[in-house]
Amino acid sequence: MLAEVLRALGHLPLPRMTTKETEAMNAPLSLQTMQQQGGAVARQPDYAPGFGSAQSFELMLRQSKLLMTTTLVPSAYRSQIVKLDKYGNVKESRENPNALSNCAVALNMATRMGADPLMVMQNLYIVEGRPSWSSQWIIAAINDCGRFSPLRFEIMVLGKKTIPYVTTYWEDNQRRTKTENVEILDKLCVAWVKELATGDRLESPPISIEMAVREGWYTKNGSKWQTMDEVMLRYRAASFFGKLYAPELLMGLQSREEAEDIIDMETGAPATATVPVSELRKGPTPMVDEVAQERPAADAPVDQTTGEIAGAAAAASAGEEATTAGPGKEQPAFDGDAYAEQIEKAADVATVNGLVRDIPAEASDDLRDVLIEVANRRLDALSTAQRSAQAPAQQQATGSRRRGSTASPE
Repeated sequence: MLAEVLRALGHLPLPRMTTKETEAMNAPLSLQTMQQQGGAVARQPDYAPGFGSAQSFELMLRQSKLLMTTTLVPSAYRSQIVKLDKYGNVKESRENPNALSNCAVALNMATRMGADPLMVMQNLYIVEGRPSWSSQWIIAAINDCGRFSPLRFEIMVLGKKTIPYVTTYWEDNQRRTKTENVEILDKLCVAWVKELATGDRLESPPISIEMAVREGWYTKNGSKWQTMDEVMLRYRAASFFGKLYAPELLMGLQSREEAEDIIDMETGAPATATVPVSELRKGPTPMVDEVAQERPAADAPVDQTTGEIAGAAAAASAGEEATTAGPGKEQPAFDGDAYAEQIEKAADVATVNGLVRDIPAEASDDLRDVLIEVANRRLDALSTAQRSAQAPAQQQATGSRRRGSTASPE
């Protein structure tokens, strides 16, 4: 039966394709043609770097590994920490264990803000272990958000004033305060914009030089408020405006200048204290001259002719030569590792603050930040040890009070 059917089919004429039909069949099919014909197109899903899925997290890690190898990002994001000598040559290079995680966090912030990752990294600073924005970036973000007109500033001169302010010093390992006065040329700055949706004028809280003095910004060591007062007024007004009217742009972070002026130091739950950075760097103020003076021994030989102690003049001349050494003599290079080890071995808070205060000027900004971070960790450790030492005494006192309150009267 099957053989007969095949023989019958063999006599049927086969259809032949024309040249145009053959070319059309062999022509490549474009994506647009397939979509017009209703065909299904397999597309790879788009993933944004972040923590939402395994694919997003993997993409974020790959981008972080790329960015941590470039030299166009700040040192906190680089894979290598490089130390230079005074001639600019590489003295030491070691791996940065936090580079990958710092890049990942910066990428996550850039994704949430819809900003370029490199721009976020170049404008995100770490001050005393806390991230903060540069003031220029805050002004640019407000101008570019599309909700306001360009940010403008009004500065008014209020005249000369004498402003009292409170300073902190150390006496007998006790922290004390005193009031001093400073003469200033008071100025007031207000940042303002026009809201495009309503046309209303929006203003920042007024920032003045008097406020800077009372808050401790003006009188701290190296303060730019004394040399660039109008620039600092504008920066601080822009930061306050952003936190008040566009907090989603700043994501709850302060400006770099504001973070350098003030940090929050936790002294134990639930109380907190606001401490200027300059106070942490000052440490206790010595009450007496700390220069060690050599006392002669009781049996030291005395010159019978002049009445002077033998060897005293030579020692004095040697000391004068040491103190009057000219600047041309080469000084030993600053050893950051040894200095950090001294901070880690400090026995009390006053010693830690003194070491932070005495960080030499030739130390680079990156090295200074590392040493301050080491000091913060040591202060935390000393605070924890002090609380642990006081806990048994407090528990014993609490138990004694409880036993006294429950004892029956005789």
